[in-house]
Amino acid sequence: MKTRILLIEDDENITELVRYNLERADYKVDAVADGEDGLYRASEEAPDLILLDWMLPNLSGLEICRQLRRNAETQNIPIIMLTARADEPDRIRGLETGADDYICKPFSPKELIARIQAVLRRLRPALAGHELAFEDIKLDSVSHRVTRGGKPIQLGPTEYRLLRHFMENPRRVFSREQLLDSVWGHDVYVEPRTVDVHIRRLRKAINVDDAPDYIRTVRSAGYSLDNYN
Repeated sequence: MKTRILLIEDDENITELVRYNLERADYKVDAVADGEDGLYRASEEAPDLILLDWMLPNLSGLEICRQLRRNAETQNIPIIMLTARADEPDRIRGLETGADDYICKPFSPKELIARIQAVLRRLRPALAGHELAFEDIKLDSVSHRVTRGGKPIQLGPTEYRLLRHFMENPRRVFSREQLLDSVWGHDVYVEPRTVDVHIRRLRKAINVDDAPDYIRTVRSAGYSLDNYN
């Protein structure tokens, strides 16, 4: 799966420039131009990284950043602020609000991509390489091989995508609807309860030889990959 970036920016020219260059770099880009819409999209669909303009209609980038950091489901999403406010007090204010990096306009697409890669390496290392690991579970995204304790695990395509999503986002709780959007896609209609069926299949496949169950069911919330035991 491609790394998903949410761009919250009201300047159409910047939006098109960023989208074009990030998609060429093999990122998936979702863009919104309104602050309230951006906060809603970030909360509902949990992107891998957010590019956030400071000055936005209806809700400022700073307030979006504050609210995302207060929400347990979004507090760990990396945020890079994009702004024309280059003064040191403004940069400090943005970082203190919860941004992970700060890029002043105008910026070059190469610099933006380098900053994104640096933030992902630091905060989401699973997205920077091809091998994911959680406890004794390993997933190679190039060969599509999964092992547990060194033993190969056979997974169906949907169970593989579910596991990869969980391993890219460990300890984050996802609702059935969020999993449907991230694993099945927005354009595919699937009953939310279908997620439960595939979760059971995934558990059966990876919990062999009495291995601990790391797929956590969070009542009234969803599922997460967690070693909370």
